[in-house]
Amino acid sequence: MTTPLLPRRPLVFASMLVVAAVLGAAAFGPLLAPHDPLAINQNAVNQGSSAEFWLGTDEFGRDLLSRLLVGIRPTVLVAAISTFIAATAGTALGIIGAYSRPIISFFVMRAVDIMLSFPAILLALLAVGFWQSGVTSLSVVIGVIFIPQFARVAQSATLQVIRQEFVEAEHAMGARYLRVVLKAILPNILPPLVVQATLTIAAAILLESGLSFLGLGIVPPEPSWGQMIGIARGYLSQNPMYVAWPSLCLALTVLAINILGDALQDHLDPRLREE
Repeated sequence: MTTPLLPRRPLVFASMLVVAAVLGAAAFGPLLAPHDPLAINQNAVNQGSSAEFWLGTDEFGRDLLSRLLVGIRPTVLVAAISTFIAATAGTALGIIGAYSRPIISFFVMRAVDIMLSFPAILLALLAVGFWQSGVTSLSVVIGVIFIPQFARVAQSATLQVIRQEFVEAEHAMGARYLRVVLKAILPNILPPLVVQATLTIAAAILLESGLSFLGLGIVPPEPSWGQMIGIARGYLSQNPMYVAWPSLCLALTVLAINILGDALQDHLDPRLREE
């Protein structure tokens, strides 16, 4: 009997609502925004919350609520695309590292170890410094950075699966390498990979926000949460809520995704299920 994700777990349900709201804002943010997020209003610079501007305005008089609603889209796109890149390439490398000739496995996993030895933010800074900033370049860079994590998870899970009798049965029937991978190995290593994907999405959001915070991410005037936090540092004394709102949104989003990832792990891992 599996552990229910929602009953008796209100925190998980609240996290699902937060993630749903973020996805809704990413999809329909421009339609939900009460003002033009790029419109400059010199008569409403650094204002606090009001009836017209619910969350206040920035240094150019732009509506913060509108910029928050629109600014999540590039972050979600980068997180989703980079996670797909990392999951696809990392899973392939992990399976090769566990289910191929020893010499090939050795070189593949040592390359993964080398990538893991460098801090993610350092690799990202080195990479984006040579590329034009934008969603595409950020997605590729962040995706490559998180490949080793998926490779390690996939390798560990594959090593456990290839010892099972159904894999040996495939070999006994003369199944080819690709068939064994697609029919026997991949379906049985998906649960840990799904959990890793949720954790990677949260990490990718933080990394993209960090790069945008440093001015190496999304190019202004297009907003993103990390970029807004970075710019708002210079206006803390004039409008402290300017930095508070995007920081709060970012923290809640990452926290909600991590909580869902933990709940998903509890649900998919038979060792953590409640009888």
